[in-house]
Amino acid sequence: MTTTNSDLAAVVAALERNDKFLVTSHEAPDGDALGSLLAAHLALEKLGKDSVMFLGGPSPMPGEYTFLDLPERGLRRERPADSGERVLLALDCASAARVGAEPGLVDAVSFTVNVDHHHDNPRFGDVNLIVEDASSTGEVLADLLRALGVEVTSEIAEALYIAIVTDTGRFQYTNTTPKTLRLAAELVEAGADVHRVFQGVYENVQFAKLKLLARALDRAQVLQGGEIVVSYLLRDDFEDVGASEPYSEGIIDVLRSVEGALVSALIREPPRDGAPARKVSLRSSVDEVDVSAIARKSGGGGHREAAGFSSELAIEEITDFIVREVAAQLGTAIAR
Repeated sequence: MTTTNSDLAAVVAALERNDKFLVTSHEAPDGDALGSLLAAHLALEKLGKDSVMFLGGPSPMPGEYTFLDLPERGLRRERPADSGERVLLALDCASAARVGAEPGLVDAVSFTVNVDHHHDNPRFGDVNLIVEDASSTGEVLADLLRALGVEVTSEIAEALYIAIVTDTGRFQYTNTTPKTLRLAAELVEAGADVHRVFQGVYENVQFAKLKLLARALDRAQVLQGGEIVVSYLLRDDFEDVGASEPYSEGIIDVLRSVEGALVSALIREPPRDGAPARKVSLRSSVDEVDVSAIARKSGGGGHREAAGFSSELAIEEITDFIVREVAAQLGTAIAR
């Protein structure tokens, strides 16, 4: 799948000729999702458009992004009554099923604009701008706003910076490119407050999240001679420490830092009122293992280095599945 100039032109034309938009991202939103959501909303308003931000689902917003004040800025958790009359702008959504954290949202609107950077995005929109080699959807969106002639205010710059800095792991992941770093510098020049973002995202951790991390670390096991690190969280863990599901965000990145680990996985049970399926986050530290390929075998997806899926299998069965798939990609035997 190759992004062309015609893809960009088609998205620009769709945004220019329409006036009412429903801007959304994916379930369990991360920094790229929320930063892109806010930046796009602010940009559309700068263009004189009627823009509404929406994210459904029962889960609360991740606590580390409360400083964005999204509810005060108009984020809706229930689908607007006039959503069918609006153009849907889906940001950072690897599949139609994840759009808006509400199944069927894409089918409920008449036109969808799909802007993303996941390499396995199936181009579910009526127009699509999918840039696989971009560090983040925030980076794709920055190029789109430039093509639209939008003035990047300090608020837009900071939202885009959040999208980029979080999806690159503070500019440490392999998706960080010279273009990414130049764009980050431009956003700082435009008014993004680096210190405010760092404090808000990385130095504002809820105590319950630390307790949840402690449980995941206590259960972590090293498999395949140290190549794979797997841990899990039970629904009782969330209830015992007073944490909601978004509190598990970022724990997988601690697991991936284990010395010698090529692949890390975090399996977590949903709240008691949620779906029965367990959710699995995967991370890869080497080019030889594409965790998105593993995720796709269970109906999920993502990037080569970061992916996820849901499964109704038991934790032990999910662990065995991950070990088998990693061993197959590396061409190694399964250690018993």
